[in-house]
Amino acid sequence: MKIPVGVLGATGMVGQHFVKFLQGHPQFELTWVGASDRSSGKKYRDATSWRLDGAMPESVADLTVTDCKPGNAPKLMFSATDSSVATEIEQAFAKAGHVVVSNSKNHRMDEDVPLLVPEINPHHLSIAKRQKETRGWDGLIVTNPNCSTIVLTLALAPLQQFGLERVVVTTMQAISGAGYPGVPSMDITANVVPHIGGEEDKVETETQKIMGGVADGRFVPLTTRVSAHCNRVQVVDGHMAAVSVELTRKPSLAEVRAAFDSYRGRPQELGLPSAPARPVIYMEQQDRPQPRRDVERERGMAVFVGRLRECPVFDYKFMALGHNTVRGAAGAAVLNAELMLAEGML
Repeated sequence: MKIPVGVLGATGMVGQHFVKFLQGHPQFELTWVGASDRSSGKKYRDATSWRLDGAMPESVADLTVTDCKPGNAPKLMFSATDSSVATEIEQAFAKAGHVVVSNSKNHRMDEDVPLLVPEINPHHLSIAKRQKETRGWDGLIVTNPNCSTIVLTLALAPLQQFGLERVVVTTMQAISGAGYPGVPSMDITANVVPHIGGEEDKVETETQKIMGGVADGRFVPLTTRVSAHCNRVQVVDGHMAAVSVELTRKPSLAEVRAAFDSYRGRPQELGLPSAPARPVIYMEQQDRPQPRRDVERERGMAVFVGRLRECPVFDYKFMALGHNTVRGAAGAAVLNAELMLAEGML
């Protein structure tokens, strides 16, 4: 039997991506949708202005939208709530015994909350049990990272075996990352906006938490220095990252390429339903990856890497691309829940 799940903030853009991604899932069945007071009591079809490609799934259209409050909600909840209200809502559900798998930023850097990329740091889940000890919750919260951070960390993970000394990344981020209506058309049309509020700090600090270790029941951040430049560009879906890395051990170009090709993680080992067979896919063409051509591949769950070459300042440089609203949001949270289920946490 499938596990019933709910989505908090189900009428928004990320909430809609959860609804779409969960359709036909072999382990989870969406039975509950929550949103703000103004949507409560309405059918999902009436409360939601569907913004994604294709029609709203019929299996969800007649669900009644509920207030984002614990009560009759399933134990497993996916959170797409806005950061302005996420702290109170998510903590209320965790306190009431729910497992909240969150896309919101509010708890990502908490000392007892895993910031999870299942291929990289599945062992970080062991910290989640501290929430019962430190906060007295019967449930728990697990988060996924910022959408551009996921692209960067999955691209860096194959190289961690060589020792990461310094990383400089310049992101070119899609307008869908700003939600709906997002960036005003007069700002983004034929333009690049070289600032996304709070984004650079997230990329720098979240990367250190994700790629760090665990000791004595606490997170130990990676000591690698990370510098980020974040830009909004006129692309609908897909965050691109231009990455330069300095490595402790000086591998050959062939060794770096082999690291990308051979990289696998715990989701691939377990054969989790939403896990791509290869989480990092290297593209041979000189002009790839490209958002319009590549971001939808592998259901949007893989990160694509290309243009690997020597760097005259650091050691190597390359391009990376990932789907910001799938692998960077809804799909990431669903994969987190799949890992938790496989590891006996649900």
